[in-house]
Amino acid sequence: MRFLLFILAGIFAQGILLAQNSYDIVIVGGTPGGIMTAIAAAREGKTSLILERTAHIGGLPANGLGATDLQTREATTGLFREFVNRMYRHYEDTYGKDSQQVRAASGGYHFEPSLAERTFEQMLSEQAKFISVLRMRQFDSDAKNLSMQDGNIKSIRILNRENKNYETYTAKVFVDATYEGDLGAAAGAPFRIGREGKDEFNEPGAGVIYRYWKHGPEGEGSTFQADNAVQAYNYRLCITKTHENRVPIAKPKHYNREEYLSLIDDVFTGRNTGSDMQKVTDQMMEANRKRIMEGQTSKIPGDPWGIYKITNIVHLPNGKTDANNQHMAFLSTDLPEENWPWPSANWEWRDRYAKRLRDYTLGLFWFAQHDEALPEHFRNACKEWGLAKDEYTDNANFPRQVYVREGRRFEGEYFFTAKDAIPVSEGKRPPLHATSITASHYALDSHAVRKREEDRVHLEGFLSYPTAVYTVPFGVIVPKKVNNLLIPVPVSGSHIGFSTLRMEPCWMALGQAAGIAGSLSIDSRKAIRDVDVTVLQKKLIDQKATLIYFKDVRPDNPDFAMLQYMGLRGYVSYWEAKLDDTMTDEIKTKWETLSGLKLGSDVKTKREGLTQIYQKLSQERK
Repeated sequence: MRFLLFILAGIFAQGILLAQNSYDIVIVGGTPGGIMTAIAAAREGKTSLILERTAHIGGLPANGLGATDLQTREATTGLFREFVNRMYRHYEDTYGKDSQQVRAASGGYHFEPSLAERTFEQMLSEQAKFISVLRMRQFDSDAKNLSMQDGNIKSIRILNRENKNYETYTAKVFVDATYEGDLGAAAGAPFRIGREGKDEFNEPGAGVIYRYWKHGPEGEGSTFQADNAVQAYNYRLCITKTHENRVPIAKPKHYNREEYLSLIDDVFTGRNTGSDMQKVTDQMMEANRKRIMEGQTSKIPGDPWGIYKITNIVHLPNGKTDANNQHMAFLSTDLPEENWPWPSANWEWRDRYAKRLRDYTLGLFWFAQHDEALPEHFRNACKEWGLAKDEYTDNANFPRQVYVREGRRFEGEYFFTAKDAIPVSEGKRPPLHATSITASHYALDSHAVRKREEDRVHLEGFLSYPTAVYTVPFGVIVPKKVNNLLIPVPVSGSHIGFSTLRMEPCWMALGQAAGIAGSLSIDSRKAIRDVDVTVLQKKLIDQKATLIYFKDVRPDNPDFAMLQYMGLRGYVSYWEAKLDDTMTDEIKTKWETLSGLKLGSDVKTKREGLTQIYQKLSQERK
């Protein structure tokens, strides 16, 4: 009898444990995309669990990426805009509307890493009833770490990095919000690593390419062939010149001076990767060398001086910076080639590379500030800078996370390529996706894949091509072969297509859509790919998310919801809606043909016509 009771007690306890570890949605990765997934799901009344490998949430915005990568700010709104507005209000409330901090915040789009983390924490805490966050939880990308049935993930196994025990979590929907795509790969969703050749999708910049920065011609050595190369990673440093908040950069334990020697000649000659170098002669560079030896600064076009030679700086509030790779340099904080294994490597390898990259980065700054082969006035200009004392205080003031620009890219229900971001003709929009879940805008932008090569104009793979505000179809976050998985971060696209989607504002918007889509999947008991996209879009629009961008109608405009719905269906295709314009016979005929409805004779303006059609279509949907 005792033995039977013991067995029953064990079964009962196991049942309680499984119930405690069961959620509507389980999200792997405490990145901004994962965080917004959880918040959007919470607003739909769904419980979620965020599993974050490190001790901190927030991904790259909480680790140095404080200068928001978004070319048209009004293109991406929704939860992302809520995040931005909260930070702007913080600077206003703390320092005053006319303060330096508010000016440097640039509307909330420029912010300190620590504030980004606190803002994410605050947004999550407001949904504490629905959202749980567990830190130091590692998912290893191996099929043995998940259970699947009929194309659905049933549960995943997670390593608790603190006690080294394994934990199992079940959910109705799973979300891969990792920068690497670890969960989707383990679940068997098809993915790509490396670069497509130009022959596959005819994309600008595809495959092997050498190009002057930024919009220079494609140079010698460009073959445009596919390969397995992955664009470079780095750390986005937070450095400052403010004396009382500056920590000197120490020489790293594993310092290798040989890695930085090419910088010496670049400083003296002014050699850089900008397109202006096409006009620079050897004689000009030798004359520059003499100037610098005489104590002057470089006069070569586009050549940065001092710390700006090795890092690109965007100023943030409180005298801090977002210090990124210097695109005009042959040697900067990116470390190409060595990161290629990262997307599919295990965490032991990734951790070793992260330490290697940290040593390399600190070594570069140490070299620039102290190596006597460099001009003294160059070194002195570099020495003005140090790490911000009040950032990353538990990590020696150094970012905790590598900037993983590109990991696995999945093959989803829609595969995004360069053509989806490039206007169909001059002045027009890129192709319009009726299933859009966000608008976004950033260049086609990839960092280098190889280190410096002799007689090349730039590091191979470094490129930028202009785009226009585009729409992102639902299918990019829906992987093939797995029914209950969403991929708002390692999205579906080519190397070039992914290069514009990979910005945090877009990932946050896709996370918001993923949270709602997951909730709809649960409520309808349908696979993710079968979710009613029209319902998803309505919920997004109600939350002030921009799905199609118009220059003259913002989310606070009374006509916003109508124009979003009608714009995605082709009624208004120009950049400006101009709703007060007179209704012409041409427009009336077009709209009546599209809708199958007749407009009243009393319709005088485009607003009146569009509203009439919208209301009738809305009634039909009901």
